[in-house]
Amino acid sequence: MSSVIESLDRQLVLPYQANITTPDWMLRAMEKVMHYYVDKNLRLDTLSAEIMPAPQPGKKYMLYAHVPFCHTLCSYCTFHRFLFKEDKARRYFVALRKEMDMVKALGYDFESMYIGGGTTTVLEDELARTIEHAKTLFPSIKEVSCESDPQHLDSPGFKQLKGLVDRMSIGVQSFNDDILKMTERLEKFGSGQQTFDKIMAAKELFPIINVDLIFGFRGQTDEVIQHDLNMASKLDPRQITTYPLMVTHQTRKSVKANLAAPHHDMANQYRMILNTLNGQYNQLSAWAFGKANDEGFDEYVIDYDEYLGVGSGSFSFLNDTLYVNTFSLRRYEDRIINGKMGVEQQKNYSKKDVMQYRFLLGMFSGRLNRKYFRDTFGVNLDTALFKEMTSMKMIGAIKNDPSNPDELIVTDNGKMMGLLMMKEFYAGMDNVRAQLRKPLKQCDM
Repeated sequence: MSSVIESLDRQLVLPYQANITTPDWMLRAMEKVMHYYVDKNLRLDTLSAEIMPAPQPGKKYMLYAHVPFCHTLCSYCTFHRFLFKEDKARRYFVALRKEMDMVKALGYDFESMYIGGGTTTVLEDELARTIEHAKTLFPSIKEVSCESDPQHLDSPGFKQLKGLVDRMSIGVQSFNDDILKMTERLEKFGSGQQTFDKIMAAKELFPIINVDLIFGFRGQTDEVIQHDLNMASKLDPRQITTYPLMVTHQTRKSVKANLAAPHHDMANQYRMILNTLNGQYNQLSAWAFGKANDEGFDEYVIDYDEYLGVGSGSFSFLNDTLYVNTFSLRRYEDRIINGKMGVEQQKNYSKKDVMQYRFLLGMFSGRLNRKYFRDTFGVNLDTALFKEMTSMKMIGAIKNDPSNPDELIVTDNGKMMGLLMMKEFYAGMDNVRAQLRKPLKQCDM
């Protein structure tokens, strides 16, 4: 899919003015529609699975590795994570490397590796050893992307990752101390200024630093949002990501009333983000901004149709099938010791389901392209997804590119819709994670 996101004509001097005209009722309606499709397609009606399929010739793959440990657990986070214990974490990294060996035996090679969590840097020496092992097994890996939180940026072992990690994404959330206090991050990770100083010192370690911000918190006024964006801009990182706060079914009671801003604030906050960052950065997706258009970022599913996940709680999407690794640390370790991969479940999706998923990603990334659908699915996008295309055109979310009949331009309204659609999709995935974690007993953690 090629990239076409409507942006400011670089010859103009005027600042970017986001043209988001979609009324609030329409945004709420879109969320309800997405909620319906997410509930329909992310049901846990899976079949058992023991092993991943072999790779198919001509396809490119991305390797995802999950590190499910954190020193502290944030109340609004529903990612798969456990409280850090060093002995368990070290055994886990050993198992993770053994599972990579099994993936190699299937015949896979990868162009890119993404390591997520949890907090990937809980044991920098084990993480470094794991990346080195992956690069030895899979020599085609050209880039490694990793996540961390501000707590680890000045730890003695953090410098071990220099030369191994190409892109380090740092979960800042906000530079405002009141927001940090409300989200229980002030005592854990320090003040906004302390985080700023740590990131500035860590910039020299990695080719790409990404600063993760979250908007949509209660009390996050226009002034707070602008201050966060200004602080991030002063750091001058290669990338800035601005996620909306995602309130899932599992976090709704604890988060919505206490942390989440009213729904109608989101469009105005997003408008501020577009106006501030467009011009300084290229827009990589609805919520990601980068200095260059061709560098990797968090939403690896945009650049890779297929990816394989290793580690407890990881997902894989291969041959139109979703594979789910066990969420139990005990079962994961037992499976690897007995020569089995971590995968336990699988769910196959229809061609229509996958096309709708790719349409969602095209809206989110601004890479909606008729040729991609012809080449990948053998269909005419306008007729195969008639309802989706017609509705997006009617609300001014997409329009034809006059210079290329295969391209569709995603407007600012479309970016807003793409953001909401992806937010609901990720909230649905978080609900799946929470349901898979629910049966876990103490012995599984």
